[in-house]
Amino acid sequence: MHSPLDHIPVSIIIPNYNYEQYLGRAIDSALEQDHRNVEVVVVDDASTDASVAVIESYGDKIRPCLRRRNGGHGAAFNTGFEASTGEIVLFLDADDYLYPNAVSEVLDEWDADVAQAQFRLHLVDENQNIKDVFPPPEQPFDSGDVIPELLRKGRYRTTVTSGLAFDREALEPIMPMPESDFRQGADGYLATLAPLHGEVKSIDTCLGAYRIHGSNHSVFAEKLAERARWRVEHDFRRLEALSDRAAEIGLTVPPDAGLHDPVHLEERLASLCVDEPQHPVETDSRLALARAGAAASLEMNASWRRRAALAAWFLSIGILPRRMGNAVLAWKLVASSRPAFLTRLSKTLRRVTN
Repeated sequence: MHSPLDHIPVSIIIPNYNYEQYLGRAIDSALEQDHRNVEVVVVDDASTDASVAVIESYGDKIRPCLRRRNGGHGAAFNTGFEASTGEIVLFLDADDYLYPNAVSEVLDEWDADVAQAQFRLHLVDENQNIKDVFPPPEQPFDSGDVIPELLRKGRYRTTVTSGLAFDREALEPIMPMPESDFRQGADGYLATLAPLHGEVKSIDTCLGAYRIHGSNHSVFAEKLAERARWRVEHDFRRLEALSDRAAEIGLTVPPDAGLHDPVHLEERLASLCVDEPQHPVETDSRLALARAGAAASLEMNASWRRRAALAAWFLSIGILPRRMGNAVLAWKLVASSRPAFLTRLSKTLRRVTN
């Protein structure tokens, strides 16, 4: 039985910078989709490795876009979107890959009201060994009309670049994105603004792989403060873009939206605790952020156990002496820093607090 969307044109856009060792796997996965109408657009952002040779080896199987100057994630997204023609658009990071049924599964769930679909990914290592699921299965996606959640706290439960698909009509009002603001984290811009133009459809199936390795932007456990500071600043840029677009369509984002978002407050607290001199918000204090984080945790759409555990974590960082509080902070954010008993406890809590 065929879906009415069997013939819909789909674009898979692969932004790449210096990922020659992974790029071929990403391109192959896009070309191997069992949906019959897929174009593959590969954007090279002025790589200095052999990425261009990898791209050229595919000939006319793909649509190459070779940027002469490096512009970052947002610039590559803009270039790829401009070159694409599909009614449904996926952005696949060059170090990730999709499973052959990814596009067809997305289309099976699609309807006229959808602006964005999101699906889970297997977490894999450099050798493609499956390590986990992202986001974890016990963390449900937000679905449907997520505008109230977006306006209240500037975030809803979604995923990363390679687990997203967008309706072209939802992207056209928000593209091109501001390139200097989103040299990294362009997916955050799209996933924040696209739901203003339609519903979010969530698929609780792994339709691809999210590769974790030493050189991608998601991995810098040894640079906790740098990571936290980047995420805080990225959130501020996302919220500014959200406020601007919301105002254009008659909606309002409250100025304190970030203070209702536990994810934002977690990173903000980490930035302050680990490297206070470089923290981007001068008026922040440990106790104030901890109290805001605890309150925001109790507002989450999660089990009472998960909400209570996260609230207690926030409060402990605000109340304990600095050295002890920083240890508690690191135990959550950097798995390798946890004592063995805490690792076992974390796994147990993960099973029982969903």
